[in-house]
Formats: sequence, structure tokens, C-alpha cells
Amino acid sequence: MEDGSFRKVLNSYLDVWRNSSLTELKDIISKDYKAREISNGELVDFGYEEAITGWEQGFNFAKQEDNKWDLNEEAIIPLRQDEIMAILSATLIIDGKKLENVSLFFQTFKRNENNDWKLIRSYIEAGVPNANLKKLQFN
Repeated sequence: MEDGSFRKVLNSYLDVWRNSSLTELKDIISKDYKAREISNGELVDFGYEEAITGWEQGFNFAKQEDNKWDLNEEAIIPLRQDEIMAILSATLIIDGKKLENVSLFFQTFKRNENNDWKLIRSYIEAGVPNANLKKLQFN
């Protein structure tokens, strides 16, 4: 079910992330966006405005010391006719060294009435040890 238009959007999304481009990111995220993040055992629910603020802080940190994003596509899962989930791992490379922990992003994209793919939901697990990614299993 993954089609060429979704692949283009996902590749663009990852490029926007790697380049820490907040302006372009705003075009990809739906205004109705909802998310849940688990960090240090704490659960936080948030929407579009809070997400943009969080991305802005992350992007500013990445750019301030010329840090680089290490982003990896772990899986693509068709959910429904016009919904696809991308499971992504993300961490920063600081002074040439990858951080020991990653965040796992379960990102749901939906095709809207204009036939555009928008990020509508996220579930994020922060602080996952890098080594655990080697243990990912999908049956």
C-alpha cells in the first residue's frame, strides 16, 4: 500500500529533519496533530503548537554546535487506506560521536482531501538504548 507519493513525503520529511528546517516542517505536520511522548517514565500528551515549540528547541540545539541528526527508518506499516505509519529512530551526533540513546518515533501520516500526506499522530519513546535497536523484531 505504500505508494510513491508517500515515499516522496517521507524522504522529504527526513531531509527537513536532517536540515533542522522548522518552516518546512510546519508544512508537513497537520494542524490537528496529536502526540504522546514517554521520557524517563513520564508521559506527556501534546498537540501541534507544543510540537512546533519542541521541534524548534531541538533544531536550535542541533544547529548551535553543528551537531548532526542520525535518522533511521526502522519500518513502514500500512494502517488503513490512506494512513501509513513510519517507525523512525533518531539521535544526535555530537562532536562526531553518536549519543548512546535514541528516540523511537511511531509517526502516522494520513492522506488528506487534497491528496497530501500530513503527519497526524506520533508516539515517541525517548531514551531507548542504541543497542536495543538491534533487537527489533517484526513478524
